Amino acid sequence: MVSSKKIDLNEDNLERYSRHVKLKEIGVSGQKKLGSARVLVVGAGGLGSPVIQYLSAAGIGKIGIIDDDKVELSNLQRQILYKTKDIGKKKVEIAHNISKSINPNIKIYSYPNRLEKKNIRDVVSEYDFIADGSDNFETRFLINDICFFEKKILVSAAVTQFDGHISTFKPQDGGPCYRCLHPSQSDDDVWNCENMGILGSLAGTIGSLQASEIIKEILGIGRSLSGWLLIYDGLETTFREVKLLPDPQCPLCSNNASIKNYFV
Repeated sequence: MVSSKKIDLNEDNLERYSRHVKLKEIGVSGQKKLGSARVLVVGAGGLGSPVIQYLSAAGIGKIGIIDDDKVELSNLQRQILYKTKDIGKKKVEIAHNISKSINPNIKIYSYPNRLEKKNIRDVVSEYDFIADGSDNFETRFLINDICFFEKKILVSAAVTQFDGHISTFKPQDGGPCYRCLHPSQSDDDVWNCENMGILGSLAGTIGSLQASEIIKEILGIGRSLSGWLLIYDGLETTFREVKLLPDPQCPLCSNNASIKNYFV
């Protein structure tokens, strides 16, 4: 296990994180927790862009970024990490450099690969919190399964057209898992940004919420989204919550589970 670089709250860092330190829910001790935290961001796209930047600015001690894509022109409408000059470059390399420019005190690990069965355990084992912004159900199910078996806290979000949703999954604490919400894989070749379109700024709205929920989980403050699905309607400017309960027939987290490991 590789430990994160702990934030030393010297005079410069006290100034950098002063607005956190002033919050009674965070303070110096909370900022040190953030400095010791290890977060993996899956996907450096529309959701990953704000998540990576806000976690870097917050002083998360170790951030992993995994994505095998290169920057394309169509990404620039919503993936605010990138500029026109970055087209054709690896996303994780750009994200790595921007994160270090935001906060040189933290450790950034970039993985220019697709997260899949052959590498997921080696990658995920280095982190305690997972922010899933992937764009396909196969990856989301794989992430959910390993987080269940390895007891990682998963904050998952998705966006399409004018709508977004986010939830936190902690089945190890009795809550539902992602498979309780989605019992089977949907046709994500249809329900994706390329085919359905997306309001660019929507990714920033939901990605920012995702970063906040990760920070809350690290600090153990506020109300967790575990057991709840938060849905945002960008056209109507409304939020609503749907209660999520563990599925008694869930193939992963129920007493009748048929999935015994994340390679199934």
